[in-house]
Amino acid sequence: MSAGIYVHVPFCLTRCGYCDFNAVAGLDHLRSRYVAAVLREADLIAPAWAEEEFGSVFVGGGTPTTLDPDHLSGLLAHLRARFRVRDGAEVTVEANPDTVDAESLERLLAAGFGRLSIGAQSFDAGVLRALERVHQPDAARRAIHQARAAGYRNVNLDLIYGAEGETLESWERTLLETIDLRPEHVSAYALTIEPSTPLGRKVRAGVARPPDPDLQADMFLLACERLASAGYQHYEVSNWARPGFACLHNLGYWERRPYAGLGAGAHGFRAGRRWWNVRPVEQYVQQVEAGRAPVGGEERLEPSDEHLEEVFLRLRTLRGIPASWVHPGVAAPYLELGLLEARDGDLVPTERGMLLLNELVLELTSGRDPRIPPRGLLTM
Repeated sequence: MSAGIYVHVPFCLTRCGYCDFNAVAGLDHLRSRYVAAVLREADLIAPAWAEEEFGSVFVGGGTPTTLDPDHLSGLLAHLRARFRVRDGAEVTVEANPDTVDAESLERLLAAGFGRLSIGAQSFDAGVLRALERVHQPDAARRAIHQARAAGYRNVNLDLIYGAEGETLESWERTLLETIDLRPEHVSAYALTIEPSTPLGRKVRAGVARPPDPDLQADMFLLACERLASAGYQHYEVSNWARPGFACLHNLGYWERRPYAGLGAGAHGFRAGRRWWNVRPVEQYVQQVEAGRAPVGGEERLEPSDEHLEEVFLRLRTLRGIPASWVHPGVAAPYLELGLLEARDGDLVPTERGMLLLNELVLELTSGRDPRIPPRGLLTM
């Protein structure tokens, strides 16, 4: 069971109003020090991971491609030198369309970044404005064509649905254009409103409208339909892939495999312990430069919480959970409703079941008397 390495690069051209990630704009003067700090952190933690083999490296953000390709190339080379990264490991770098060009993509591929994840978000200019994205639809089209010309054969497009003003028809046009571009992988996320973001504050003040959950449900089901008809397998709630192109790194999260996190705010997980680095970029850099581990906190889950987490994560994927984990009387109503399927001894969520995942997990782990009807879901 191979582990993963996640490297967080927080720098962005601008900070989008909906974004709740650890991302910053206007701190470009810290880029070189930050990269040096990540390399130093790798040196600090590598001895503790000496026995692990790593099957994936994921450089995310933020926008990693705001860094010079030489920085990213040196970073990957350093990780390979300090950790047992398997030959043929999946190595991903995230990119926004305006931060790559033909030359930088060629250099990144030559350095070993064999998987490219492009933050397209939408092919509707109005939706991009609502999301406060700085790129235009043509930039995403250009980026994927340049990636193909550079030699990339494993490309993901990130999409977001449910922004203010987006209709089912405009979302369908984004889906059809995505399919026409033939990426190997598609991630499509429902827009969520986080209270601490600028968009969250606008919604709270009544200046902006929150997403319509019924419309987002229709958008999700439309994505399921259109992507399936184009040959994509829906292997996780928000992810679709052509056969053989599921994201190995992200599967590691859902399968609770160990992963090391490097960078400001990055998380790590191993042997039931989860920890996270300090989020402020300058604080992270200063702690690492002083030779201190930049860990900001940690948690160890109780066995009951570990079980609940495993059920939740497995039900996000086609892996599902063993039917033996659930009393037959508890599972039966959801099988009858078409929210679950029985498959080779496992219970696997259907796409309609994925829409109600939180409620489904709570019902399946409630320990209630199976003779008592479940709450709410039978009224669908």
